Amino acid sequence: MANPWTGEVAIWLDGRCHTGKLTLGALAELEADLGADSLIALVERFEERRFSARDVIAVLVAGLRGGGWQGTAEELGRAEVSGGAAGAARAAAELLVRAFALPEG
Repeated sequence: MANPWTGEVAIWLDGRCHTGKLTLGALAELEADLGADSLIALVERFEERRFSARDVIAVLVAGLRGGGWQGTAEELGRAEVSGGAAGAARAAAELLVRAFALPEG
């Protein structure tokens, strides 16, 4: 079970629950991989709904690896993500939010 207080997000792939978490190293890689000028610029892409499928996959892969997953972007692209494309985008956005904020409640 994911612990939102530590930045974890539950991500369902092919019917299995995985824990995702964006570590500082993963965030640095995301900046470089996605050509973001800053972490704020990356978060703004999601807030303004200007993200691409590539953005979603990159954030999910980084988060899943932070949680111990050993897969690749290609494997994630073939996996069934709970909720489809919208569910994948929601999980990626949640990873970014939890990396920078305390959970509500």
